[in-house]
Amino acid sequence: MTERLFDRDAYIREFDAVVTDSGSADKKTFVKLSATAFYPEGGGQPGDSGVLIFEEEDKAPRRVKVLDTQEKDGEIIHITDTAIPAGTPVRGQLDWEPRFDRMQNHSGEHIVSGLVHAAYGYNNVGFHMGSERITIDFDGMLTREQLDEIEEKANAVVWQNEETQIRVCTQEEAALLTYRSKKELTGLVRIVTFPGADTCACCGTHVKRAGEIGLIRLISVEKFRSGVRVELLCGRMALAYLRTMEEQNHRVSVLLSAKPDQTGEAVKRLQEQEMAESYRLIEMENESFRQIADEHRGEGDVLIIRDGLGPDQVRRLCVEVMETCGGRCAVFSGSDGTDYKYVIGHQGGDIRAFVKEMNEALSGRGGGKPFFVQGRVQSSRENIEKFFEEKEK
Repeated sequence: MTERLFDRDAYIREFDAVVTDSGSADKKTFVKLSATAFYPEGGGQPGDSGVLIFEEEDKAPRRVKVLDTQEKDGEIIHITDTAIPAGTPVRGQLDWEPRFDRMQNHSGEHIVSGLVHAAYGYNNVGFHMGSERITIDFDGMLTREQLDEIEEKANAVVWQNEETQIRVCTQEEAALLTYRSKKELTGLVRIVTFPGADTCACCGTHVKRAGEIGLIRLISVEKFRSGVRVELLCGRMALAYLRTMEEQNHRVSVLLSAKPDQTGEAVKRLQEQEMAESYRLIEMENESFRQIADEHRGEGDVLIIRDGLGPDQVRRLCVEVMETCGGRCAVFSGSDGTDYKYVIGHQGGDIRAFVKEMNEALSGRGGGKPFFVQGRVQSSRENIEKFFEEKEK
């Protein structure tokens, strides 16, 4: 059985061990060791990576990459890029930065989960720690305002910098304690406590003192199943996120010629200006459409084909013309080789049979009311014009 050095000290970055087994399984090369500081994937925390270094006679030291660490049937398995003969002494070196990121984020997750449970009684029912994104799933609803309060309390715990307490209990001892756990536990129970925030059964790696988390930032909250999914970042990853957000805000402030703390108001003014300009353009279009409607006044059935109109423009033009032409108005916009969108209307009329025949002839489809239909046809301008010319005969 591999000695689990990370249980004794999560800060061990290098260690010596002996290869007890090595080979291939499930198309992956593996190495088993007499002892390891590589944490295996579990409890939402990914497995560690790093290198195993060993000596070969008359050769330079060899470095074998540890790509991942897993646990199967109680055995810790190091997924490597090559095998190492059993009996070989090796020196293991962890990729420390991602491991410490996970320690910061896992510890921060405990503090947040404990505070949410204490305040609202919700349980952490899912936890995933990716390389850039950490999420917690709770079985109850939380608002952004409630999370802001939790975030303030969580960071207060960090700044108090209390020592993390870890103890291994028998089932009988654990039965006398109050702690969070996602499942029924058997055998020895490892209890992790962050004073003032959380006590939870956990086999993961954590910081020695809460202050080493540095910062807890709750990024987002969204509805998920019967509760919510919260995204959080801690420590170095939270700092990197804030730097990215600051850089983005700086770029926006430059583009808007606004101070960094006034970009929101600047964007609001820009939106208001854009909306006013949009209304002005729509009114100009409506005036143009009214002029077209006057040109077709009393004309009867009308076909209009224009390039570059959007669906709303097609609809508004048709509405204007059908009120003056005294017959059926059909407006098309598009291009050969793609398709044409259309709106057809007849004030007080019923165009359902006409549109059905047109769709069959021009490979189209659409729907609406008896007197007003919208749709698309897969046809050329020439064929559209030909169909309407034949209907006028």
